[in-house]
Formats: sequence, structure tokens, C-alpha cells
Amino acid sequence: MNGIDRIILLVLIISYSCKSPYTYYTVEGKINKYPTEGEIWLSHEHILVDFIGAMKINKDDYSQSEVINTILPKLKELHKWGVKYFVDATPNFLGRDPNLLKELSRLSGIQILTNTGFYGAVNNKYIPKIAFDLSAEEIADIWIDEFENGIGDSGIKPGFIKIGVDAKDPLHPMHQKLVKAAALTHLQTGLTIASHTGKAKGLWPQLEILKKTGVSPSAFIWVHAQNETNPKEYKKAAEEGCWISLDGMGWNTNSYNTKLQWAKENDILDKILISHDAGWFDPQKSKQEITPYTNIFEKIIPQLKASGFTDFDFNCLLKENPAKAFNIH
Repeated sequence: MNGIDRIILLVLIISYSCKSPYTYYTVEGKINKYPTEGEIWLSHEHILVDFIGAMKINKDDYSQSEVINTILPKLKELHKWGVKYFVDATPNFLGRDPNLLKELSRLSGIQILTNTGFYGAVNNKYIPKIAFDLSAEEIADIWIDEFENGIGDSGIKPGFIKIGVDAKDPLHPMHQKLVKAAALTHLQTGLTIASHTGKAKGLWPQLEILKKTGVSPSAFIWVHAQNETNPKEYKKAAEEGCWISLDGMGWNTNSYNTKLQWAKENDILDKILISHDAGWFDPQKSKQEITPYTNIFEKIIPQLKASGFTDFDFNCLLKENPAKAFNIH
């Protein structure tokens, strides 16, 4: 093959890859988007969270109309910044309400993703009692059914898998089971796994379970990675192929400039996700104080621009990376 033939082949390969759409499931249905159609994502946020616990949670504790009236103005603010996709990371038994999300999506014009999964962090406070007696395979069957048939009677399909673990090594047995169930669900559905993890100590045992189950780390999002203080752990995680989510920007913006500068200097910016972990309506509070979903645009981006970040870098962080991370493989 001569040089011209190689160039022609390369052009054909690039052309073919550009024609392969990404696939997402939002609360309004399936979406196919081409990689060239870059749109801004917020990859870890919350609309409603109820911390009362799995044994006490009850949808009668809040009015859907009150939640909508409280949250909708915050979502509409995002049009100013061009946000198109909003990932709601609230798991089942912590306030997940797909019908509420669908109505907010319709009213705001923003595509919202919900999830399947169980949240084991905080000593399993949010794990339903039945799950302790189920195997990883049986838990996976529940999550796969939500993907195939919709969540409850809503008909709404999850766009990713959300689990939570306490950052320990070895992991709690229940959390080992959750990770394996998530891996089995991914193999059946293609859904990305987002795991509330925190420090890297809890990351490595999860990746080992995934590998043993035949799941690539590229299908895994290390949630709350900003809690890790050793940046070398970011480099190691990126080399493994997993996504690194720095998602506390709604609460504190002080350390993110340094972390993102380090990521850029060490060529791992293409594995970083950024978001606020902000919101949210809390049914257990009489007065709602909603943290806006705007710090990235109003504070973080100006700081990074002053440090030499370019539009290419911001496209990577807010468009290309989340589009790849939540693509259903």
C-alpha cells in the first residue's frame, strides 16, 4: 500500500467513525447523536434527594408541583450557558423519581438522564432490605428489567447505572455485590457505571471486580474523585481507562483550578468529567435552599481561562468527554 492509498484509507476510517452516532436514554426516550454535534453536559447533578433512608422513603413526603416550581427556574438558568444534557445522579431509594424528571425535562427543554442501581455508601442506609438476601445476579436482573421495560410503570428507561460504596479496601461484602451486579448489568445493557467512591482507596477494588467480570474500566465513572488528594492516583486511573469525575463544584471551587491544571499538564484531560453535584429539593426540609448549577460557567471557566485553558479544553471537559462517557456501548 503506497502513501496515497494509506491517506485514502485513513480518510475513509475517519469518515466512517464520524457517521457512528452515540446513543443515550433520557427520560424522554432514546437519542442518537453524532459525535460532531457537540453539546454541553452537566454530568453529575441532583434535582431531588431524600436522605430519610430506604426503610422510610415515601413519595407522599413531597408535592411534585412544589418541586417543579422550586427547581424549574434553576434549570432554565442553564439555557444561558448552552447546557443540553443534565445527568441526575439520585439513585433509587434516595429520591429517584423518573416521572418528575420527565416533566421537568419537558418544561425546561433540557434532556435529563436518570439511572438504575442501588447506593451502598453510608453503611448501606439506602439499600432496600430485600437486596441483602439477593445475589449479584438477582440484583442485576432487577436493573436489567428497568432498562428493558422501564422503571416501574413509568416506561422511562435509565441512562446509566448508579451505585455507591464506602471507600474501603477490601470493600464491604454488600458493596462487592453491587459492583458485580453493575458489571453484569453493563454487559447486558451497555449502560455506563457511575459509582460514588471518593478516595482512590475504594476505586481499585471496584476496577478489579469489573475486570474479573469482563468489563472494561472505560465503562466506569469514578464519582467524587475530587476527594482524592494524591494526583498520581488520577494518572493511574486514567491509564486504566476509567473516567475521573470532579463533581463538587457547586459547593467549593477552590481546589479545582489546581487539579485541572495538573490533569492538563499530565495529558489526562480527556478522561476528566466536571460537574457541580448541586441542587436539590429535600423533602425533609421545610425551607428549600437550592444550590445553583452555574459555578462552572460563572467561576471555574473564567479562572481556567486566566490560567491558559482554551476552548478546545472546555469542549473536551463539557462536551466530548461526557458524550463518550454516557454513550451506551
